[in-house]
Amino acid sequence: MSEIVTRSAIVTGGGKGIGRAVCLALAEQGVNVAVNYAGSQSAAEETAALCQEKGVQAMAVQADVAQADQVEALFAKATEAFGRLDILVNNAGITRDNLIVRISEEDFDAVLSTNLKGAFLCCKKAARLMMRQRTGRIVNISSVVGLRGNPGQANYCASKAGLIGLTKSLAKELSSRHVTVNAVAPGFIDTDMTRVLPEAARDAILSQVPLGTFGHPEDVAAAVAFFASEQAGYITGQVLCVDGGMAM
Repeated sequence: MSEIVTRSAIVTGGGKGIGRAVCLALAEQGVNVAVNYAGSQSAAEETAALCQEKGVQAMAVQADVAQADQVEALFAKATEAFGRLDILVNNAGITRDNLIVRISEEDFDAVLSTNLKGAFLCCKKAARLMMRQRTGRIVNISSVVGLRGNPGQANYCASKAGLIGLTKSLAKELSSRHVTVNAVAPGFIDTDMTRVLPEAARDAILSQVPLGTFGHPEDVAAAVAFFASEQAGYITGQVLCVDGGMAM
């Protein structure tokens, strides 16, 4: 009788919002979770505790994914605790919104460093581990604006479009080792960021959504959990929009 292997995951930016929902969805599948955070320790520890309530191992790990040495430490802690890495979810992201003529170089670099370079560094580290195992799942959290563009978000849109290119390239590089790489592109999701918008701004956003409602973090997490599952083993290089129809 073959030994049952408990799978393990790293979720970057896993403390709250979509990241927390992803951690909980993976925990529901029996996956051990390293909840990465950059600054909100209490939120990440709360997410880890919620995962533990589902009967899995979970821990909060601080790391700025834009820094290679901190990514190295993140992966070392996760693999030391769990013994292996089966799933990487690149969810960490920031915004520095402004019109192109007003975006500073610092704000452009900051967004690309966290959103795109951070995913690159994590993918590079995960690829080495997963290729050796000859199995693995990488899921990148892009955005519908990476497909459609959005005024005032040139830096953010560029980073999310870049994630799609990264996803497709790595899917081709890693497929021979049975490592799948896919992306989920959320639309407007009901999070702390959207809840504070004025009513007029929320109405303007909803006018762009064919289904006429905001999505929920759990909607995105369900898509991620599917890509991370054994059932998605024959799917790679794909982008799944969870956006209420915006990308149609």
